[in-house]
Amino acid sequence: VVKVKQESHSAKMSAQRPVFMEMLDEIRSGEYNGILTWAPDRLSRNAGDLGSLVDLMDAKKLAHIKTHSQEFSNNPNEKFLLMILCSQAKLENDNRGINVKRGIRAKCEMGWRQGTAPIGYMNRAFGGIKDIIPDPDRAETIKQIFERTVGGWSGRRIKAWLDGNGFTNKSGTKLSLSQIYLILNNSFYYGEFEFPEGSGKIYKGAHKPLITKELFDEVQNSRSLPNRAAWGSKH
Repeated sequence: VVKVKQESHSAKMSAQRPVFMEMLDEIRSGEYNGILTWAPDRLSRNAGDLGSLVDLMDAKKLAHIKTHSQEFSNNPNEKFLLMILCSQAKLENDNRGINVKRGIRAKCEMGWRQGTAPIGYMNRAFGGIKDIIPDPDRAETIKQIFERTVGGWSGRRIKAWLDGNGFTNKSGTKLSLSQIYLILNNSFYYGEFEFPEGSGKIYKGAHKPLITKELFDEVQNSRSLPNRAAWGSKH
């Protein structure tokens, strides 16, 4: 064994693993001509990196790949089997991504927004079920932010009021002015959300709204709010 290499980057993307690319360069330079690895899918789950390995075999730079239970050398049948196994790993990876997206979409259609709940709400898990409920310590204050905005309060006045009352987010940090504007532009508070952000796909939430749609619309009409956007992962 000439070298031992470890890498945490995923094998699903081509040419995105620095250690793997370094290994290919060292094989090209003749530093060594074999690879020991646990399984073929540790080497590649994408067509680009698989092609690089096969090219090195064709060029007689890579003589041998040995896994926990199999061996691959520079002959047509073994290279073909290597390509099948790595391609199968890519297929499984692609299908896994599709299934994850389908699961997320199904949850959105049921009204459950993925990710961390926005300020004023909290994530809750019980009996294997996850949902989003109003935060008893912050929900009422969030509602008052909308009401005071309709009453003519500026963003800076609302911030001064929040700071004066010691209001913070869940990490204990005071809200910035931009965070206040994001709250005022967030449709989640009246019961709808966009997912993925920027997709234009709007879902009706199953969570309890903190305000009415009418109040939200009044806020939008009462002032020109910057950073108009639906709720995202940073809010």
